[in-house]
Amino acid sequence: MIKALNQIGKYFLMIKEVFNKPTKWSVMKSLILKDIDDLIIRSMGIVAFISFFIGGVVAIQTALNLTNPLIPKSLIAFATRQSVILEFAPTFISIIMAGRAGSYITSSIGTMRVTEQIDALEVMGVNAINYLIFPKIIAFTLYPFVIAISMFLGIMGGWLAGVYGGFVGSDQFLEGIQTDFIPFHVFYAFLKTFVFGMLLATIPSFHGFYMKGGALEVGKASTTSFVWTSVVIITVNYIITQLLLS
Repeated sequence: MIKALNQIGKYFLMIKEVFNKPTKWSVMKSLILKDIDDLIIRSMGIVAFISFFIGGVVAIQTALNLTNPLIPKSLIAFATRQSVILEFAPTFISIIMAGRAGSYITSSIGTMRVTEQIDALEVMGVNAINYLIFPKIIAFTLYPFVIAISMFLGIMGGWLAGVYGGFVGSDQFLEGIQTDFIPFHVFYAFLKTFVFGMLLATIPSFHGFYMKGGALEVGKASTTSFVWTSVVIITVNYIITQLLLS
């Protein structure tokens, strides 16, 4: 328990240090652009693929469970929209990103620790925490853009699966998408997304920056990072949901 509290304290001290003694903007700009490419743009392929097909699966499973002829077919679209916007896009994709982007962050920073590149930065008077972690935090401010695309593709996948699978008409699906739409749900989803983005940037960075050992420990640190990032995301998801939707 004491060890866990120490780790939490060290994590928040790291967050504070991120904003101290900033690196020159001319250097930081190129680091931010590189991290946007590595963490956001290169993740779009897997996000798009998973979002599209999971949206289709949700629509098909909903349709197959609507055995009562009195229930309108538009409910297929309603269930797909609610599932994608409220939970699938912001939460499930964030767990996927914890594996894809989080492991990349931990392994890249951990490798720098093992090869003593971080020590070299500190010897030169560079704030290594700001140099390595701040660009990742800025890159993940674009994370809501990724989730917006995930929402769109998830609903589109549901539309294609429902209409071309013969489960629902296109007009019925479009009607269901608009039924009982609550704009606050979109705000709730993007608020979660922003918080998850900060967690995805900082927790893997923490495990990479403070890891000890050699090359073997880099792999272990990446696994530990993925587990803890997923656990924290799920826990925070519960807390935000309880506060905003209950």
